[in-house]
Amino acid sequence: MIKQQANMDWMLKDLAEGVPQTRHVVVLSADGLRMAQHGTDNDTADRLAAACAGLQSLAGAVATELPQSDGRMRLVVIEMDGGFFYLMAAGAGAYLAVLAGEGVDAGLMGQRMRDLVLRIGEHLSSPPRQDGQGAR
Repeated sequence: MIKQQANMDWMLKDLAEGVPQTRHVVVLSADGLRMAQHGTDNDTADRLAAACAGLQSLAGAVATELPQSDGRMRLVVIEMDGGFFYLMAAGAGAYLAVLAGEGVDAGLMGQRMRDLVLRIGEHLSSPPRQDGQGAR
């Protein structure tokens, strides 16, 4: 995973520096484990990743209420005092999360996140966990 994280570092930095007001960028697995980050410390990135796992699950549950939905979450945006939170599906079992200040250009952020997901989709994919793996 270290090589995978190193390969993503420059791409996450590009997103953070290319969109003014970007504060934190985190790549996480569907089960809430941090895979890579930029602009944040490990503890903050781990907390964001864990929270995102619950949020993507909730969004998926809500999506099943739409008749034509496949139940998968693609994008969640939350506006709060002080800024915005974005969570985007980024490959099989992986997500891209961004916290940004209230002055962020929402259209630019969405475009840059989509571009990043397309560019590094293979790097962001997280293989499914198997029961008992590494439990010896």
